[in-house]
Amino acid sequence: MTPSPQPAPNTRQLQYFQMILMGISAFVVNTTEFVPVALLSDIAKDFAITTAQTGWMLTLYAWIVAAMSLPLMLLTGKMERKRLLLTVFAVFIISHVLSVVAWNFQILLISRVGIALSHAIFWSITAAITLRVAPEGKKALALSILATGTSLAMVLGVPLGRLVGQWFGWRATFAGIGAIAFAVCILQAKLLPTLPSMFDGSIKKVPELLKNPLLVCLYLFCFVVFTAHYTAYSYIEPFMREVGSISANEATLVLLIFGGAGIIGSVLFSYWGDRYNKALMVIASILLLLSLLTLTLAVTSIWSLTILALIWGAVLMMLLLAVQAKVIMIDLKAQDMVMSMFSGIINLGIGAGALLGGYTVAHASLSSVGFVGAGVASVALLLMIFMVRRFVALR
Repeated sequence: MTPSPQPAPNTRQLQYFQMILMGISAFVVNTTEFVPVALLSDIAKDFAITTAQTGWMLTLYAWIVAAMSLPLMLLTGKMERKRLLLTVFAVFIISHVLSVVAWNFQILLISRVGIALSHAIFWSITAAITLRVAPEGKKALALSILATGTSLAMVLGVPLGRLVGQWFGWRATFAGIGAIAFAVCILQAKLLPTLPSMFDGSIKKVPELLKNPLLVCLYLFCFVVFTAHYTAYSYIEPFMREVGSISANEATLVLLIFGGAGIIGSVLFSYWGDRYNKALMVIASILLLLSLLTLTLAVTSIWSLTILALIWGAVLMMLLLAVQAKVIMIDLKAQDMVMSMFSGIINLGIGAGALLGGYTVAHASLSSVGFVGAGVASVALLLMIFMVRRFVALR
């Protein structure tokens, strides 16, 4: 007899545990994506390369996720979801072992390729899995928990990863992430139900989806937003230390505050997202532009930088959630594909931002990354204004 894809009605408490577990899974996966931002200087010093060269860790990772999200999702489209998730985490853990023992920068990059491939599949299936295990009427909460896991990766994962790296070396940070991932994988095996794939599409579905002008514009908006953000954020640690003369401990504090602001943004969205989605997107787009524009000025004071980190982190999370809430409802029968493409577009933006930031550092100055990011963010604001005027669904 085929197991039911949904938990029994009397296991509502278990469903909450399952949602939280998916949030923890998101925390682990996003921590390993974000944590190199806090370790760039240490890794560069260890391998005797420049910070800009080390930044290729971010670009390579993001572009592999962008390029492989859709192909891997199609390749695994019919696979039972729990088994696929466990396989993804197995690759994730093995790749972290390789990161720990990497004897040169090229081997470290190879280990990041394995992690990026597992990331590509994870974010293609994770939103749909979380929505399926969520209790009735708690779909918005399920997405908020996933977002909170992402925020906590910046709140706890990045600063703790930085602290562990300072105390024990950057390799210990990756070892810790691998160990936590192993524990999470065991919990997934024990707590998650069997979830037969609900995907009934194929590569032929892609052109159909891309004929939807709203979806295309939302994807383009996300690409521009994350390009703008990562132009500055990819190099925020050396930026704080060298441009603002912020101490190592103060830099860790700012990263902690930035991540905490993401939780604030998630909470604000959970209250206002359904009723004021359009207003949130417009206001957040404006505040993102202002945050990047004033970054160089704010870095001269730890207090002004703290306030900026709060605003910047909150509005980025609100933008992500507001757009995700629209994107995931475009085609209910192709949510895996829609989210796979969504994850790919975001990571394409992350890679482009890291590359643009690295180019700015190498050919202009480290202090210019905020202004360059602001230039890109102004394009995102113009695109948001266009979408609000053009599409009734956003009004």
